[in-house]
Amino acid sequence: MATLVSNQSGAADQPVVYGTSSRRDWKAAWAALRTLLADSDDTVQAFRIMRALNADTPAKQYRKLLMSPGGGRIAYHRVELSQLFSTPGFLTQFAPDTVGAAYRDFLGRTGYTAMGLADVSEAQHREDELEHPYGWIGRRERDVHDIWHVLTGYQADEPLGEACLIAFSYAQTDGLGWAVISGGGALKSLRVTGETAFFRAVWEGYRNGKRAAWLSGEDYEKLLHEPLQAARRRLNIPEPVRYLHAQRRLAKQGLTGL
Repeated sequence: MATLVSNQSGAADQPVVYGTSSRRDWKAAWAALRTLLADSDDTVQAFRIMRALNADTPAKQYRKLLMSPGGGRIAYHRVELSQLFSTPGFLTQFAPDTVGAAYRDFLGRTGYTAMGLADVSEAQHREDELEHPYGWIGRRERDVHDIWHVLTGYQADEPLGEACLIAFSYAQTDGLGWAVISGGGALKSLRVTGETAFFRAVWEGYRNGKRAAWLSGEDYEKLLHEPLQAARRRLNIPEPVRYLHAQRRLAKQGLTGL
C-alpha cells in the first residue's frame, strides 16, 4: 500500500516504498476492529487491521529472513506458497503423521483452501506489493497461517483458536495489527463469558509464540515432510494447556467466547 508522506525537506510528497513506512492508520484499524468483533468470521477486517497497523513489519521480517540460516536461499527463490500448495496433487505426497498430512487433513476437515486467505486478503489487487520482496514476505506469512494452526494445535474454525494463534503470531512477528486483534478479542471475551479462561488462553498463545523458534524462517517445503510431533519438539511448540482448558469451559457454557 503506497502511502504518501512529506519528506524532511518539505519538497513534493513522494510515495513510500511498501512495507517501510512507520506510519499507522489507527482510525481505519479501530473501525475494522469494531466490525470484526461484531462478526468474527469477517476475515477481510483482519487484513484491513494488519494493513493499517503493521507498517514496516514486512521490511523487518524480510531483513530477518536474510540473516537467518537458509533464509537467503528462500528469499532468492521467492516461492509463492499459496500457488504451490494449490498445485493439483501436491498435498497427496505427504506420509501419514507428517506436518503435510496434518495440513491436508486440516483443509479437508475445515473446507478451507490454500488460496482462501489469498483471495480474502485482496493483495492481488495491490500493484505496489505484487512485485516487491516486502510484498512477497507478507504473502508468505499469510500463506503459512493455516500451517501454524496445525503446528500449534489451535483450531481455525472457532474464535478462541484464531485469537490464540493471532497472539502467537504477534509474538513471532511484532506486527502491531496482530496485537490489536488478539487483544480486542481477549477483552471482549471477559464481558461475554464472565470469566478469564479465554483471556488466559490468548496470553498463553503470546507466551508460546515468544518461546518458539522463528517459524517465518522455516523452509516449508521441507517442514511439510517432517513428522508433526518431531517438528513441534524441534520448534519448541508446547501443548496449549490453557487453550484446551478454555475450550472445555466454553463448551460447558455453550459459548464461542466472542
